[in-house]
Amino acid sequence: MLDDDGKRPTIYDVAKEAGVAASTVSRALARPDRVNARTREHVLAVATRLGYRANPIARALPSGRTQTVALFVSDVTNPHFFGIIRGAEQQTRAAGCTLILGDTEESPDLESGNIERLSGSVDGFVVAASRMSDSRIKELASRHRLTLVSRQVDGVPSAIVDHEDGTRQIIEHLASLGHTSVVYLAGPRRSWLAAKRWQVIRATARQFDMAAERLGPFPPAVRGGAAAADAAFGKGATAAIAHNDLLAIGMLRRFADRGVRVPDDISVVGYDDIFGADFCSPSLTTLAGQFEEAGRIAVDLLLGVRDGVRRSRSGSQVVLPSHLEIRASTGPAPR
Repeated sequence: MLDDDGKRPTIYDVAKEAGVAASTVSRALARPDRVNARTREHVLAVATRLGYRANPIARALPSGRTQTVALFVSDVTNPHFFGIIRGAEQQTRAAGCTLILGDTEESPDLESGNIERLSGSVDGFVVAASRMSDSRIKELASRHRLTLVSRQVDGVPSAIVDHEDGTRQIIEHLASLGHTSVVYLAGPRRSWLAAKRWQVIRATARQFDMAAERLGPFPPAVRGGAAAADAAFGKGATAAIAHNDLLAIGMLRRFADRGVRVPDDISVVGYDDIFGADFCSPSLTTLAGQFEEAGRIAVDLLLGVRDGVRRSRSGSQVVLPSHLEIRASTGPAPR
């Protein structure tokens, strides 16, 4: 509600109307346990009648808290992040806080710039699939409350789905089908996950006497699939592992356009098990994980840091299990 001058009522307006000091109004709103029940009810009734709304930033000054958490994702259009966002929002709401969401567009500069600009306006930051360097993340974490999702940096709290074990599951599955050659269609050059996955693909393929080659980087989106499919087929590999499901779905479309049969001519595997991975044709074999839980845990770790809860080093880096969803896009290697 606005007053006669068209301005929103302030804490001083509430104090004047209620006949108490402004400090009493502040305590009644922010620390009700420090005001007797009758005074508190009176102040709240006046504030409600005047339409007063507390400024969360101003209210945070004495406590150092805004009850707000910022979540940054590298590409808000990627369905992979839907689960992370939902889990983070649920945990934030359960803690009595509000979640704000930002899209950093695969840019490490946007990530770090947003953290610096918002540092006084939120209680902390959750960064999903960060593109920043390890050194930059450590530097920011030394000055701001910060947790990570789908990224690990020594000394920084994080939650991640086990892509190492999951990637081994992929190679073991392909080897069981008789595949002897595989290509990995890598994602963004700055992707920490892309580098980790390739390390595991190369090492596990060697154990099965399987040839492995990394191609790319490719845009981690459907539009990157055509170039990735052409590159994979040109190498003569019998199986292709895409950086994520969006890239894999783009590859399936390109193979269909070229008359390449999946999985008869080449098998395709993705990562993330996004919504729609089982709707495409053929349905996509992909690595699934507890991404909602990762979002919840990241917020829980962040609020623990805010509240001074100490956790062991191992307890602050949580690794969640993954599993391979085997569908129609993988089959026996071509003879």
